[in-house]
Amino acid sequence: MEAAEAVEVIQREMTVFARRARASAGRMHPELSLVSYTLLGHLETSGGCRATDLAAHYALDKSTVSRQVAALERAGLVERRADPEDHRVQVVRLTPAGRRILAQVTESRRAAFAQRLAHWPEEDLRRFAGYLERYNAWPASGGH
Repeated sequence: MEAAEAVEVIQREMTVFARRARASAGRMHPELSLVSYTLLGHLETSGGCRATDLAAHYALDKSTVSRQVAALERAGLVERRADPEDHRVQVVRLTPAGRRILAQVTESRRAAFAQRLAHWPEEDLRRFAGYLERYNAWPASGGH
């Protein structure tokens, strides 16, 4: 397989992967879209941040993130609080309910991945993990 053909296969398979991920997110928790799940995950990892930071991190439009955060807030999964260092700034943080839902969905996703990859040799898993990390390390602002 030539490089150009390999790139086409990668693009096609990544598209299939993304479609499946979006579809499975709805099955794992009907109220939690894939975007919402990733936002909650980032909030957990970061300990909370501004909505503009979420938009920058995921290269999303600020209005998209604002709508997502508002929906998560209405669902009781996140809350906005004044930043202790700058009271003019609102920081978005997970609520206890948000942490519980995120943990449930994360566990379901891990189980689904483990099942799908259960018969892969350990070396294939390591290589695949390394390739994904390398691919995702590409700077969002530097690539097209």
